[in-house]
Amino acid sequence: MLPVLLLAVVSTATLITSHARDLGFLLGAIPPLAVLSYGPLATALLGTAAVTVLNIPATHLNRPGNTDLLTVVFVAALSVFVSYVRSRRDAQLDTERAIGEAVQRAVMPPLPDRVGIVRCSGFYRAAQDGTLVGGDFFDVRDGPYGVRAVMGDVQGHGLTAVATVVSLLGAFREAVLDQGDLESVAARMDRRLTVDSAGARHGELFATGVLLEFSPDGRAVRVVACGHPVPVLLHEGHAVEVTVVSGPPLGLGLADAGPPREITVPLAPGDRLFLASDGVWEARDSSDTFYPLPARLGALARAVPAELPGMVWADLARLGCEVRDDVTMLVLAPEPAAAHRGPRP
Repeated sequence: MLPVLLLAVVSTATLITSHARDLGFLLGAIPPLAVLSYGPLATALLGTAAVTVLNIPATHLNRPGNTDLLTVVFVAALSVFVSYVRSRRDAQLDTERAIGEAVQRAVMPPLPDRVGIVRCSGFYRAAQDGTLVGGDFFDVRDGPYGVRAVMGDVQGHGLTAVATVVSLLGAFREAVLDQGDLESVAARMDRRLTVDSAGARHGELFATGVLLEFSPDGRAVRVVACGHPVPVLLHEGHAVEVTVVSGPPLGLGLADAGPPREITVPLAPGDRLFLASDGVWEARDSSDTFYPLPARLGALARAVPAELPGMVWADLARLGCEVRDDVTMLVLAPEPAAAHRGPRP
């Protein structure tokens, strides 16, 4: 709007009084300003309008020198070219973003509100600016052995980690259907990453992860941790970290290091489990203090599960915490009374 407004103001002022002819130099700024907001066609029209106003006798600006007039024409033509280049670049960026969104939906489809007996709410923000997919991942699946969930964090960030995320999610989704216990699911994911690492050109691949499996009645959850921050149990307005002995990260050979130990956590009606990646646990405030996630969850424990991840994200911003890694959050709330069976497609 600024170029149009400037053109209108200068034209009106010079038509009203001849004393405003000193404002004529502002017409030369209209084409460059148009580049910021308009495409090449609109920029060309505004540039033509500026040159036209310069040559209308009624505006008292019809005495520009040849050099001044040619300068305005040149600036207008150059602005049209720059606007064309910018519009092409913007179109390319829009296409790349659309591809990124398609990749994100393919890698991590949006969670449904419910998977089996479990209500779900997920949250994801990549650490790398302009990137929709990073090194964190999560998924919740219903299968023959119950509802199972995973959250993980692979080595690296951004697009370089996407291939590893795809591989691990594929292994998890297959294992949900085939493996009868969580240790076997973790072993399947570890083997997948070990095989992929053997073909990697630089170093070994690894990822942290935590796996959960809910009992059919929703009164217990089994947990296996592989180097990943443990879930936080929200119970009667309190937030307590689940005590679990973590195994080594995935990809380092669980068979050699010893499989992780599964634990069973009893659940009461209304209990929820909050899972978060390092991006949340290791966020730091201005005094370089880690974000106190369990304590903050205790204050937010009575919030609606679907709103809890967004509230934690807002709390991080309110406390001025610096987030240095991908941020992933997952809230799982078993509600067996409202259960409906059937695996996710």
